[in-house]
Amino acid sequence: MECPERQDIMKPFRKLCSFLFFMLLTMPVLAAETGVVIKADTIRAEPFRDAKIIAPLSVGDQVEIYRVNGGWLQIKSPKGKYGWVHMLNVRKKTASRSSGSISGLLDIASGRAGTGRIVATTGIRGLNEGELKSAQYDAAELNLVESYTASSADAQDFANQGKLAARKMDYLPAPE
Repeated sequence: MECPERQDIMKPFRKLCSFLFFMLLTMPVLAAETGVVIKADTIRAEPFRDAKIIAPLSVGDQVEIYRVNGGWLQIKSPKGKYGWVHMLNVRKKTASRSSGSISGLLDIASGRAGTGRIVATTGIRGLNEGELKSAQYDAAELNLVESYTASSADAQDFANQGKLAARKMDYLPAPE
């Protein structure tokens, strides 16, 4: 039989352990974001275009988002399939827990925090509407960019050093 004093000391410890165990169990649920598929895609085993296809995704499918890797999202489909899809084919939903710090951190990590009025490209933050409207011509910057161009002779020297050979390619037919 335990001493009553020891039981009083152990009670808060047991409550703390129970709370920590509960938090560990629910943490993956809190960390997952949700999204909706905006362009049909396929779930892939790895975040690569040539990875094994696991299952199709249709427009409107609700997915859980677990991780971001470059231009890919690790998701769980409505049918319980896990895998990777292109980031641009899924729109993240505004989470109901948006006041929580976890969702804010996930938004910042994925580059999707803010007003949502940012022109998005994979891996690069685009310009917002205000920046585009206030853009000004800068001759110095244009000259700097043009200074990076290579002459035909420089390009030919580069190709020769790399033992590259010219190939004649047919033009694509004109669209009908």
